[in-house]
Amino acid sequence: MLVRILRILLIMILVLPGQRVMSQDMSNIIDYTYPDEYVIGDVTVSGVKYLDQNAIIGLSGLRKNSRIYVPGDKVTEAVEKLWGQGLFSDVSISVKSIRSDTIELDIYLSERPRISSVQYFGMKKTETDDIAEKISLLSGTQVTDHVLNNTRKKIIDHFIEKGFLNCDVRIVQKDDPDQPNNIILNIHVDKNNRIKVSEIYFEGNHIYTTERLRRVMKNTKKKNWNIFKSSKYIVDKFDEDKESLVTFYNDNGYRDFGILKDSVFTTEADRVAMIIKIDEGSQYYFRDIDFVGNSIYPKEYLFRVLNIAPGEVYNTSLLYERLQADEDAVSNLYLDHGYLFSNLTPVETTIENDSVDVEIRIFEGDPAYLNNVIIKGNNRTNEHVVRRELYTRPGDLFSKENIVRSARQIAVLGHFDPEKISPMPIPNPSTGSVDLEYNLEEKANDQFEISGGWGAGMLVGTVGVRFNNFAMKNFFKGSEWRPYPSGDGQSLSIRAQSNGRIYQSYNLSFIEPWLGGKRPNTFSASIHRSIMTNGRKKGEDGRQSMTIDGVTIGLGKRLEWPDNFFSLFTELSYQKYDMNNYQQYSYLFQNGIANLLSVTGRITRFSAGPNQIYPMRGSTFNLSLQITPPYSIISGRDFTDAPDEEKYKWIEFHKWVFKGDYYYNVYDKFVFNTRVAFGYLGHYNNSIGPSPFENFYVGGDGMTGYSFYGRDVISMRGYENGSLTAMNPDGISSGNVYSKLTFELRYPFTLNPQATIFGLVFLEAGNSWYEFNEFNPFKMHRSAGVGLRANLPMFGLLGVDWAYGFDPVPGRDVHGHQFHFVMGQQF
Repeated sequence: MLVRILRILLIMILVLPGQRVMSQDMSNIIDYTYPDEYVIGDVTVSGVKYLDQNAIIGLSGLRKNSRIYVPGDKVTEAVEKLWGQGLFSDVSISVKSIRSDTIELDIYLSERPRISSVQYFGMKKTETDDIAEKISLLSGTQVTDHVLNNTRKKIIDHFIEKGFLNCDVRIVQKDDPDQPNNIILNIHVDKNNRIKVSEIYFEGNHIYTTERLRRVMKNTKKKNWNIFKSSKYIVDKFDEDKESLVTFYNDNGYRDFGILKDSVFTTEADRVAMIIKIDEGSQYYFRDIDFVGNSIYPKEYLFRVLNIAPGEVYNTSLLYERLQADEDAVSNLYLDHGYLFSNLTPVETTIENDSVDVEIRIFEGDPAYLNNVIIKGNNRTNEHVVRRELYTRPGDLFSKENIVRSARQIAVLGHFDPEKISPMPIPNPSTGSVDLEYNLEEKANDQFEISGGWGAGMLVGTVGVRFNNFAMKNFFKGSEWRPYPSGDGQSLSIRAQSNGRIYQSYNLSFIEPWLGGKRPNTFSASIHRSIMTNGRKKGEDGRQSMTIDGVTIGLGKRLEWPDNFFSLFTELSYQKYDMNNYQQYSYLFQNGIANLLSVTGRITRFSAGPNQIYPMRGSTFNLSLQITPPYSIISGRDFTDAPDEEKYKWIEFHKWVFKGDYYYNVYDKFVFNTRVAFGYLGHYNNSIGPSPFENFYVGGDGMTGYSFYGRDVISMRGYENGSLTAMNPDGISSGNVYSKLTFELRYPFTLNPQATIFGLVFLEAGNSWYEFNEFNPFKMHRSAGVGLRANLPMFGLLGVDWAYGFDPVPGRDVHGHQFHFVMGQQF
C-alpha cells in the first residue's frame, strides 16, 4: 500500500519543482522512474485572457502528433521557454488524459499584470516630466521585476547626476478597479538633501597651488560665494576631474604624476569634504625627436609641420594634436594625398634625467582610391543635387581635405542638418580601396514670412514665402506638388508688402545653382514692382504716385583660382521710376521717368561654415562694383542748370562695396566674429553730383522694411534708424560713403536645426559721410550691447538686441539705450 501511494505522488510531479504535471485519468498511471513515450493528441492553454493561445503553443515547442517522453526533456524545455518570455508569474504543464499511447497536455499560465497608469510623488513637475521621458513606462507594459528594478535604477541615477546621492525610490502597485489584471504604479521619490562639497584639500602639491588645482577640476567645486559654479558632489564628475588633474600635470611635463589616494568624508548632513593626495614627480622636456620610416616626405619638412622644438616641456597631448588632431597635423599630409592606411606612432625611446627622446615611427602604406561614394538620408533632395557638390568621386585618390570640403559644401546647400553630416570611410585594405558613405539628415529650410514694421509714419505688413529646394522641371506635373515640386535645390521666392493704398511692393525671384546641371554656374532672375502714393485712388484728383518696376538677371561662376572658395557673379539690372505729381521728396522731380541700367560685378570668397546659421570658423569676403554708363560724359552736355527730370532721366554712378566677415572658434563653442564693411557711391559729373539713388542709409536695426528707391540699409545698433546717415548741403539724407566695424562674441544655447538659438555680446562702430574727402575711419560712432538670435526653419533668423550708443550725433538726440528687433542676417 505504501509503495502505491508513493507512486501516485510521483505522478503528481513529473519534472522540476514549480512545474505541475498532473493526470486526471488515474487509471493511466505514469511511472516517474520509467518514462514512457507518447504521441501528443492535443495541447490546450488555460489561465490566460489577453494572449493568443496558438502563439503560446507554438512558443512551447509542443507540437500535435509529435512524440515525447513523459516525464522528459521536451516538457522541461517547454516550461523554460515560456518562463524565459518574462510575461508570466506562474507556468505549469499538466496531463489532461492518457489513452493508450496518446497524451493530452494543458499549459497553465498566470499572466503578469499590466500598467494602466503611473503616478509620481515627491517631485516637481519639471522633474516628473524628465523622469517620465527617461523611464518611458507606457500603458499596457507588463509589470516584471526587471521593469521595476530598471525604473528604480534610472530614477536614482538621474538624481545622483543632480547631486542627490541619498535619493530613495519606493514603487507601490495598486490594483486598478476599472481594468482587471491591470495595476496603477505609484512611484514615491524622496530626493533627500543634495550633497555639496564644502572643501577640497590637496596633499603633496608643491609646484601648483591648491587654488590652481581646484580650477583644473571643472565639475567639482567647493561651496563659496560664486553662484554660477555648482558645488554638487557627483561621483562620475569627480572621477572625470581626477583624470583632468592627470592630464593637466602631464601636459606640463610631469609625466610621472600620480594620484596616490583620494577620500571623501562627511562634514555635515549634506556636506562632504575631499582630500586628494598626489605625487607631482619631476618635470620632463623633449630632447631628441626623430622620424623613422618616412620616404614620401623628408624629415626636415615633417619637423616643420610638427612644430615642436627640442627643449620644450614634454607634452603628450600636444604631441598627439600635432601628429593627429589639428587641422594642419602631420597625419593630414598623408591623409590628404591618399595614404589612408598610413600610421604614425610616437614611442619614447630614451628617458634620461629630465629629458625624453621620442621616435615617431611611420607606416606609409600604399595610396588608397575611392571605390563607391554612397549618399544616405536624402529622402527629399534628389541625389544628384548632393553628388554634384562633392569633391570626392569614384576613382579619385583618397583625400581627407576633400572629404571635409565636401561635407562643408553639403552643409552650404541648407537642406541638411550640418551637425549630423557624417562622412564615413569604409576601407578595404585587401584591395587598397575605400568606400565613402555620406550619412545625412534632412531638415526643413523653406521659409514663410509674415510680419509688420513701423517706419516713415506707417505700418507696413509683409507676407512672403521662399522655397529653397524647388524643382522647376516638375512645375507642370500635378503628381509632384507635395506640397510643391521639390528636390532640385532651386530657390523660388515670392514676397509682398503693403500699407493699403499708400505703399505696395511685389517681388518674384528664382535661382538655379547649377545652370545646365553640369557645372556650378548660378543663374538668377527677379522681377519687382513697388508703388508709393498719397493714398488717393487712380484717376482721383490730387493723386500722387511713384511706381518702380525692375528686372534683374545674374550669372555666377565658381572659380578655381586663387582657390576654389572664390566665385564671380555678374548681374544686369534695369529699373524704371515713374513719377506722377510725386511730392514726397522735394529734391527730386515730381513728374517724369528716371531709368537705371547697371551692371554689377562681385567677387566673393566664402569659406565660413559648415553651419551657415552659426559658423564656427572660416571667413567671407565680398568686393562688388556696380556701374552705369556715364551718360552725361557721353552726351558732352553741361547739366549745371538742368532740371532734375533731365539730370536723372538716366541715373549714373559707380558704387564700390567691400565686406569682410571672419569667424574664430575661441573655446568650446564660443565664436569670435569680426566684421568690417566699407561703401562708396561715386559720380562721373560734378555738375550732376552724387546720385540720390543707391546711397547708404546708416543706423538702427538694419531692417529694410520698404524703400522708395534703391539704397543700402546699414545697421548700427545703439542708434535710431537712419540717424547716422550724412546730410547733403540742402539738409537731405545722403550717405555716399560709410564704414563699419563690429566685434561679436557668440555662444549657442542649442544648435538643433529646428530651433538654433545663440546669444551674443558686441562692440560696434560706424558712420557715414556725404563726400569721400570727408571720410575718417577714426571718427565713428560707437556702441555696445547684448543680443539673442533664434533661427526657425519656417521664419528664418529672428533676434533682439539691446545696445547703448556712446557718442552723441550733432543735432539729433538719437544715441543711448536702444532695443532693436531684427529679421534675417544683418551683414
